[in-house]
Amino acid sequence: MTYCVGLRLSQGLVLLSDTRTNAGIDNVSRFKKMFTWRSRDRAIAMMTSGNLSITQGVITRINRAIEESAADDSIETILSAESMFRVAQLVGERMGEMQDRFRKSLEQRGAAADASIIVAGQRKGGKQRLFLVYSAGNFIEATDDTCYFQIGEHKYGKPILDRVLTPQTPIPEALKAVFVSMDSTLRSNLSVGMPLDLAVIKTDTYEFEVERRIENDDPAFAEISTRWSDALREAFHTLPEFYHAKRPSRKAAAKRKAPARRKR
Repeated sequence: MTYCVGLRLSQGLVLLSDTRTNAGIDNVSRFKKMFTWRSRDRAIAMMTSGNLSITQGVITRINRAIEESAADDSIETILSAESMFRVAQLVGERMGEMQDRFRKSLEQRGAAADASIIVAGQRKGGKQRLFLVYSAGNFIEATDDTCYFQIGEHKYGKPILDRVLTPQTPIPEALKAVFVSMDSTLRSNLSVGMPLDLAVIKTDTYEFEVERRIENDDPAFAEISTRWSDALREAFHTLPEFYHAKRPSRKAAAKRKAPARRKR
């Protein structure tokens, strides 16, 4: 399994993914889930979840089209598409091709074919956009009402995002939010694991402000994890008492205090 989260904020796009693939308790591997592309007029990132053969096939077809377009400029690619919306459509089309080719045979063998891809980026002359592409190739777009998408094991990391994120959240604060979201998932689900891949595309820059891998021994991530755990414990102990023992009535209290009568 995996966990990926992407934010669309007024200051830019923030993306974080893990690298663990779990095909059973004795078959755990590391696979990159985040892929990036950049040209002079755009920066694009994708994060994948679900059937690994499906998502790898989608990414391979996307890269193959880019390579072939060098010799034939009539081939449309994510680096030549007229808009980020068209980029999402191209990803959806490649997803549909993979599903049409392999879904039936995968399901006949008892394997799940579902997959999803978060597509993020900005093209010069357009706005930054964030899409979630489903197995069927259809997709939805992030809005001001819902400014983030999650794929994979999302339930553990969702509460913090719901509580602190708005489209106006500054990128430094958003980074803390996605790190805490990921840390919560890492602690609660063994199918999500380090290392992590992080990317940040600031608005109207068309390049990656940050693109790096966070290893298991990263001191900054470790400090956030430790301090968040400490803060949660402290906050828990300061919560007011919810249950109070019922006070006995005056009559019951007096009865308990009265000396017992001796039997004659």
